[in-house]
Amino acid sequence: MPTPESEPTSRAPFDRKRQPSGDEARGRAMRAAISAIAEKGTAAVRMSDIAERAGMSTGHILYHFGRKDRLLLEVLVWSEADLGDRFQRAADEAASPAEKLALFVRFYLPRHEGDERYALWTQVLAQRHDDAGRRLLTELSDAWEERLEAVLREGQALGHFAEVDPSEFVIRAVAMLNGLSGDVMFGRSRWQHASAHAFALSALERELRPTGQA
Repeated sequence: MPTPESEPTSRAPFDRKRQPSGDEARGRAMRAAISAIAEKGTAAVRMSDIAERAGMSTGHILYHFGRKDRLLLEVLVWSEADLGDRFQRAADEAASPAEKLALFVRFYLPRHEGDERYALWTQVLAQRHDDAGRRLLTELSDAWEERLEAVLREGQALGHFAEVDPSEFVIRAVAMLNGLSGDVMFGRSRWQHASAHAFALSALERELRPTGQA
């Protein structure tokens, strides 16, 4: 359940003469929704809460989300697409598979206790979902596993990473990262003076170190 590097959304002033449109409007609405859901919870949040944070009219918010019962999944899908694009842009500029691995860990783990986008994941997973919802959540999780596997295979092809089984490595890595994410979100004291990111990256690097390398 990955998270981004952006700061929480602050309330934007509402200007009826300057209502955003297109991608700008959708992005503003989604970021405002993430912030409102993290603060109030899905059950308590109102469309007007999101509108106030986004500096938009309630009508504009309803246009983007429709019914409230669609809100959580709509926001999660947007959040994951946004974060996935940002990770890929950063990875495309990385100089090596090792740098891409570090980026993956950084984008995947929560930045701090109460991280808003990670909190969104926890609220989504706490809900009951129909088959379509479960398929969607599986696709979102699979996308991150596929990104990690692509980094691993690139490193193996270049001789930078050990020849571990890709599928098994991804399962182990994601399980560890999810466990660490829960610790960070819970505020476990062990991470108040240590970096969960550094811990995770060190563990993955040890497993991927080719035989014979110190």
